[in-house]
Amino acid sequence: MMQDPTPATRAPSVPPLRDEERQRCEVWTRVMGYHRPVSSFNTGKQGEFAERQHFVEARAQLRD
Repeated sequence: MMQDPTPATRAPSVPPLRDEERQRCEVWTRVMGYHRPVSSFNTGKQGEFAERQHFVEARAQLRD
């Protein structure tokens, strides 16, 4: 059971941004030893990037 955070740890309330205030976020990834923006990928590579599975170390278990 989680308790309600104290006022000191609660995040300040932030008003939502209007669409005209938003800024596009550029995503970069490591490819073959160097970093590149995903927006520079061709359509096929962008699709491969979207299908990537992320490794979660905590879920991996060693077997004897």
